[in-house]
This record gives sequence, structure tokens and C-alpha cells, in this order.
Amino acid sequence: MRAMNAAKDIFSYRKYWAARLTPAPFLPVTREEMEALGWDACDIIVVTGDAYVDHPSFGMAIIGRVLEAQGFRVGIIAQPDWRSADAFTVLGRPKLFFGITAGNMDSMVNRYTSDRRIRSNDAYTPGGTAGKRPDRSVIVYAQRVREVFHEAPIIIGGIEASLRRIAHFDYWSEKIRRSLLLDTRADLLVYGNAERAICEIAHRLAAGDPIGALTEIRGTAFLRDALPEGWTEIDSTAIDTPGPVNPKIDPYAMEAERLAAGPPPAANVVRFVKRLPTAERAVVRLPAHEQVASDPVLYAHASRILHIESNPGNARALVQQHGDKDLWLNPPPIPLTSKEMDAIYELPYARLPHPGYGGARIPAYEMIRFSITIQRGCFGGCTFCSITEHEGRIIQSRSEDSVVREIETIRDTVPGFTGVISDLGGPTANMWRLHCKSREIESVCRRLSCVYPTICKNLNTDHTPLIRLYRRARALPGVKKVLIASGLRYDLAVQSPEYVKELAQHHVGGYLKIAPEHIAEGPLGKMMKPGVGSYYRFKELFDKYSKEAGKEQYLIPYFIAAHPGTTDEDMLQLALWLKKNGYRADQVQAFLPSPMALATAMYHSGKNPLHRVTRASEAVHIPKGLKIRRLHKAFLRYHDANNWPLLRAALKRMGRADLIGSRKHCLVPIYQPAGTGQAPEGKRRDSPQRPFLTQHTGLPPQGEARQRFPSSRPPAFNLHPGSPTGRGKR
Repeated sequence: MRAMNAAKDIFSYRKYWAARLTPAPFLPVTREEMEALGWDACDIIVVTGDAYVDHPSFGMAIIGRVLEAQGFRVGIIAQPDWRSADAFTVLGRPKLFFGITAGNMDSMVNRYTSDRRIRSNDAYTPGGTAGKRPDRSVIVYAQRVREVFHEAPIIIGGIEASLRRIAHFDYWSEKIRRSLLLDTRADLLVYGNAERAICEIAHRLAAGDPIGALTEIRGTAFLRDALPEGWTEIDSTAIDTPGPVNPKIDPYAMEAERLAAGPPPAANVVRFVKRLPTAERAVVRLPAHEQVASDPVLYAHASRILHIESNPGNARALVQQHGDKDLWLNPPPIPLTSKEMDAIYELPYARLPHPGYGGARIPAYEMIRFSITIQRGCFGGCTFCSITEHEGRIIQSRSEDSVVREIETIRDTVPGFTGVISDLGGPTANMWRLHCKSREIESVCRRLSCVYPTICKNLNTDHTPLIRLYRRARALPGVKKVLIASGLRYDLAVQSPEYVKELAQHHVGGYLKIAPEHIAEGPLGKMMKPGVGSYYRFKELFDKYSKEAGKEQYLIPYFIAAHPGTTDEDMLQLALWLKKNGYRADQVQAFLPSPMALATAMYHSGKNPLHRVTRASEAVHIPKGLKIRRLHKAFLRYHDANNWPLLRAALKRMGRADLIGSRKHCLVPIYQPAGTGQAPEGKRRDSPQRPFLTQHTGLPPQGEARQRFPSSRPPAFNLHPGSPTGRGKR
């Protein structure tokens, strides 16, 4: 509780001397722009894999403007040509540090589909052109900076660094990779919402502190040689026991077992503490990178511990050995206050792409230029989503007045505004101002979700403030319509029928996206998603209020193929449900194991980290391999004739040949139209990029019934913060 209230207001620092030279109309990207501002050098340079759009849905803009408000001169190197170091020298060497980010998405998710095919477009690049960033962008950019500026401090951040801050499973190489901090040889890694940490880092470096001395800042990770004096080390088995392991590599055996097995290797010696110390001077030791790399059960155990130790109110520091170094992970950042959130989103953003792009269309910007972030964070805890790992479970909300002022700013200053606000939201549409009823309980809680398996009795689910915001927003002069395009948490919405009425009658443009994800209890339990009953209750209310308003409106449900815990039978039942309800998925993508997600731990280990992990604990069915993933996607697109041969073979194998034929209950016909039966190679359509952080933030594009609509805005990360297109915790 003390820690939750102890954070310094990020706008209370004494401004750096260069404040008299700022703000800039756009943060400079060339020497000429620097000189026009009267700068001889930048204090901080942000290198990003995205095009520079000065809008608060883009991480580089938020971090840049927040640092500028502190009085620092900030330059941007956007989408540099990584094939040469020259592109990284255009602004010279910064006085303080380089901040490096892949952009609003993990670069591997940005470049590849869930089937590991190269995407044909990039929403964060002018013209939507693909290929403007390298694989593992943060590593490549950091290497280039080191090549020309050997001693310059490097700080990495953004979604790619945030989700790769410890040893993590990498889907594209099918192996456990070490922390990104080691692969980049950066000085510091900043994870999560980075404003609080980055402001302290900048001011301390400006005051002359060496970067190696910045070891106590929340939301950061760094390397050290040994445990500092005065700290107590906790074996992670004191929190959660992974079960018996071969003694030669086991860092978790009880002391008696260890003595019986003989002296263990020095690298495996870990102090076992029976009484758990408080968070202030205690560090939890995770199994080493080398151990989780060779043992999937230990990987699942480490993933579980990471998520248990994620509440800023009670999280302890984590340490994980990588070779002869310890990776030290400080507790998560203290959530921002409404006052801080208001100030961040009301900084002097140009709300336009940099003029150097000559008016070229940037698809991600087109999606979000008339949308507004009203909150960050998500307490849903969906296992496939990366929002929790990045933004945390505690909701950070802006004030109503601040949101209204931003609407007025868009109305009065943004070119092309026609009176329609495309979205008021965040990772989830309807978590604004929802929170635990007790700050004391919130500060000690270790639940992975506030709404699964049921809504916590301590959770405030009152949607009245949100209803009031909607009404005030749409009543503003010059505003014709306020749409809600972020993912809606419908199990929360049904707690407030008045909210569903307000939404259906005033804030839906014909279609509303929601995400049941599945209908079977098996996969839903592994996703930590509500049962289909909540969907039916919401649909009943939505249809009722739409009809009362004389509107014909439809729900557009998302579904995931090949998620851990999903069997062929589960997908068959989902296909039959889709057919019965008249849904036809236009574009589909299978589950993508994003780094650090709990579902990824399931995918890699076959174990369920939602419960204590042991050798004998629950095994999870994992639909792996291209063939099975294609089959599960085919079930979602049962109506596509190209999928019928695959489905016929599967139905016969499953003993369900009765579903092949022309009768009403059949899933696929016997006949095969000429020219169908196989998707033409090289002509597969990419699913639109639904951010990492996803329209669910952990997952990229998934199945969507009827027609896919673009999300209202992309994820707002970088060294940073904001909500992803994420927008969409559905």
C-alpha cells in the first residue's frame, strides 16, 4: 500500500535547462530541423521501427513529448535503414542517451503471420509498404548504434522489449531466447508504461549519475554480478513448487533432498527461505535461462511466478541467471494517476504524421486519428493477451474533463474531421474507472484475473461514470457521432443493462465487435474467458435495445483457432455453432504464442500455469503443427469450398461423416466445385494487422465472423505506454 502511493508526480521535476527551446512543432528528424529550433545537439534520441506520427496513440510521440515537457531536447530517428550505420548518425550523438524501440508492435508479429508467412503490408509505414524494419528490430538497431557511438548509453523499451524482458519462448525460432537486454547489450531495459521510469532516468543522467547506478527504478531491468548486500533471496519454490526434477539440474529441491543428492554445481546453489520476506528487500530467484531453455516444466513455473509477482502493490524484484550474469527485474511501475494521464494526453501533439512523408497515407494513423484513449490496463487476464504483461491489471483512467477537451481539440484542429469520433476506449472499451473497492485489498491481491472464473466481489462494476462520459461527449457542438470501437468486455457490460442500452442506441455504427473466442469450456478455461452464457445474455440485451431504437445492428464475434486446450471436436462444435447462427468468418488467423503470455507457456510446456506447476500437474492439449492449425482455421471457414476436402477428411476420421452432405444439418457438401479445393499458393490474403497487443494485445489477427473491420487505433507503445490497438481487450 505504501508503494502504491509513494510515486513522484512525473511533472513535478524541475525542468531541464533546454525547456526555453521547446516545444517543437514536430520533434526533429533531421539536422536542419534541429538547427531551425536553435539546437546544437539532442539530449535524447528515440529510434523507432514505426513512421513518426505525432499522435498520442504512437509510443515514440508520447515518450518524446513527455521528455520534451521535462525540458529535454528530443529527436526521432524513424524507420532507419538498418543495412548501414549511417542512418543512425543523422542527429549526431545525444547528450544523455539513445532510446530504442521496435515501435507499436513486436517486430516479428509485425512482419510475420501466425503461419510464419511474411506479411505483404505494414500499417505503421507510409503507403503500408512492408520491409521497412528488420526482424528483431531492437537488437539490430542497438547493434548499429553501438557500432558508431560506442560509449553512448542505450535504453531499450516498448512492446518488444517489454515482452522479452526475461528468458522467453520465441515462436519464430521455436526456442527459449534469453532476455533482450543481453542480446542488445543495452544498459537498461524499461518495461510496461514507461513514462514514470523514463523521466527519472533522464533527470538523473542529466544530474550526472552514471547509468550503472540506476538500479532501483521500478519498471526496469539490468544486469549485475551478484546479490547486493542486505537483500534476501527467495527460492521460487517458496512461492510455487514445480515438483521433483533431476537433482543435477534442480534449483528447487528441498534442502534434505539436495544434501542426499550430493553437492550441486555452484551455479545451481539457491538459498531456500521458509518464511517469505516482505517485498522491500527481497528478490525472487527464477530458474536460470539455461534451465528453462532445457526444461519446459521449469519454463511454465517461471512464467507463473512472473505473473504472480505483477501487482505493483506487492510485487518483489525477480532475478534470473543468464550465464555468469544475473538479470535483475525491478517490480512493475506504479500506475499513473488521473492527473498524470490527463497531462500526458494533453501535451502539444501535432496529431499528424511528420511532414517529411509528403502526405503519404499511413494506415495505422488513418485508423486512429479521430480516436481517443481514455484508459490503460486490463484486469481481464486473458492468457493469450499481452496487455497484462505490458500495461498491468490496474486501470489507469483519464478524467472526464480531459477526454472532453481532447474531443474539442480534434474537432477544432485535426484536418478532415467530419464530426465522428471513431472511438473512446483503450485496451478494453468499458473498464474506464472500474477498480477494486478496497485499496488495501488491491495492494496485496495476486489474482490473475478480476473477472475469471467469476467477477470478483471486490470489483466495482458501476458503468454510470462511463455512461455520463458518453452522453457528455456526444452532446458537444460539432460532434455528430461518438463510436465505441475498442473491444468490449461483455461479461462486465451485462452487469449494467443501462450501459448496454446507451451503447446500442447511441454508439454503434451498425456492427459491434466482441470476442467470445470460443464456445467450448475446454479452450475457454485455458483462455480465462467467460462461458458462452455471458455472450447470450449480452446479445439478448443488445438486440432488445437496438430494436427499441429502431436500429438493425449486428454483433461481430471474434474466435481463435488452435488455442492451447482446443481439440478437433471443440473446433467442430464451434463450426456447427457458427453455421446454426448464420456467421461466416471472412478472415481467420490461428493463435500466435506471443512472448511471455501464459498461453504461450501452455503451448511450449503442455502444462497449465494457471495452477501450481508440477511434473504430474494438468496436461494441456496443444494443437501444434501446420496441418492441425490449418484444420482448425478451416473449421472457422467451413463455408469456403477450398477447405471442404480438408474438412471431409477430418469429419470421416472423427466419425462424423453424417455431417457431409446436402442436408440442413450438414457442415460441408459432398460435391466439390470446379477450380476449388486448394488455396492458390502465393495468393493467400494476410489478415489485417490487429496489434500485438492485439485487438487483443497478445494476439494478432483472429477469426472474425461476417466482415472484418479495422480497429480504431493502433497500440500506443514505444519506450512505453499507451494502449494498443490493443485497443482491444475484447
